Amino acid sequence: MHATLPLLEVTDFPQLKRARLQTLQVNLGYLCNQQCLHCHVNAGPRRTEIMQRETVECVIDYLRASTVCAEPDRKIGALDLTGGAPEMNPHFRDLVRSARALGVHVIDRCNLTILEQPDYAGMAEFLAGQQVEITASLPCYLEDNVDAQRGKGVFDASIHALRRLNALGYGREASGLMLNLVYNPQGTALPPPQHALERDYKKYLGERHDVVFNQLFTLANMPIQRFGSMLVSKGQFENYMNVLRAAHRDSNLDNVMCRSLISVDWQGYVYDCDFNQMLNLPLRINGKPRVHLSHLKGANLEGRPIVVKDHCYGCTAGQGSSCGGALNEEESYERTG
Repeated sequence: MHATLPLLEVTDFPQLKRARLQTLQVNLGYLCNQQCLHCHVNAGPRRTEIMQRETVECVIDYLRASTVCAEPDRKIGALDLTGGAPEMNPHFRDLVRSARALGVHVIDRCNLTILEQPDYAGMAEFLAGQQVEITASLPCYLEDNVDAQRGKGVFDASIHALRRLNALGYGREASGLMLNLVYNPQGTALPPPQHALERDYKKYLGERHDVVFNQLFTLANMPIQRFGSMLVSKGQFENYMNVLRAAHRDSNLDNVMCRSLISVDWQGYVYDCDFNQMLNLPLRINGKPRVHLSHLKGANLEGRPIVVKDHCYGCTAGQGSSCGGALNEEESYERTG
């Protein structure tokens, strides 16, 4: 696979500083039952990196210190679990239970098909019982497009999983069980307007498959890992970067996710965001080459500089892109490289 960091190292992206920390995003490992073309983690069934019990306990300790000891406006409100398929970590359920017992809102970044695997029977019911918010990847509402990007049969399995979640109350008004879907472009185009695409998703999935959900999040493809390597192989990397730079909007800078989130890798080391984690660009503090979560308890990160490289334009291009979808929908860009 082609390394993309050398192509991103030199940048004129604006310098950013951290705001108040609100979300702890934890990557529980790169093991996944799928292997998607757009995956910036390069996750798959053969990956062996997975968070061990000791590190999971460290995450719980950090949350406890934040929720019990911190000032009210300094408490971490959300634990955002990602992977790979986070549910494949053997300690997933214990971590969710511990976080919920502390009053922390939990988000599960689910690929949907994992809920249909025999080894994970009852996972959907567990998530509902713990009132976990599900943010699920479904890069299109058309079967052929999804299967082309994620593998044959993935769309059908995803629809089955969505119906299972709907039956438990997910995506339905007044249930309190949030179900969000995530859209990724198939190539070098930026995402279309989020609200308009959400209407299309809801109409098509509702009429054709009797599926409901709360919100659609649109995410730009990041020029790193598997997708970035594909761009390099096809000679499209520079063109795509030009698309991102040309669509940059300063108005998105205040709301990029790295200002209020830290990302923790499967070994417990800390990064400004999930993308920096995949590029091995650790959070900078006290001159250390990298910092473990166990050393951050009680630390105030507000005002500290964020590590930026050229890939950061992927978060500020057009309507913007973050773990919570578009940042600004006043304008949209659909230019291609």
